Amino acid sequence: MEDIEELLRQHTFFRDIADAHLRTIGGCGVEVQYRPGEYIARENMPADYFFLIRRGCVAVEIQLPNSGPLCLQTLHEGDIFGWSWLFPPYQWTFDARAVDSVQAIQLDGRCLRGKCEAEPELGYELMKRFARIMTERLQATRLQLLDIYGERPGPAEGSS
Repeated sequence: MEDIEELLRQHTFFRDIADAHLRTIGGCGVEVQYRPGEYIARENMPADYFFLIRRGCVAVEIQLPNSGPLCLQTLHEGDIFGWSWLFPPYQWTFDARAVDSVQAIQLDGRCLRGKCEAEPELGYELMKRFARIMTERLQATRLQLLDIYGERPGPAEGSS
């Protein structure tokens, strides 16, 4: 097992973060592995962690009634998964399933929430970084929806 702090330092999400913050965050992390098909997160279950994917692919899915899972996004090496640990009620809003063998760093959200309360500067730094990730994912979802549904005429367009 490698040193968590060093693994975090190498990740782009933590680029240029203060060493003191990195030590604090590293104290909340462990390395984990998942087998193909194994669930990392389940919708409506407690979201007590987030993950930095080191190797492998993770499918972010939603369960459709009478249809089974729909893959919304596939995350890869270097991606971050999970921001539900940041916001009450701290529950996953999607399923996450290992597509193949996944190695990740699991960071304990409860641990980090406590540290962010004690160190507001750390909390603000993490919030800025997660806001960027959330914005990127929302933009990707928007493009995916445009791809699926295309541009449709508005109510005034195409009507007589």
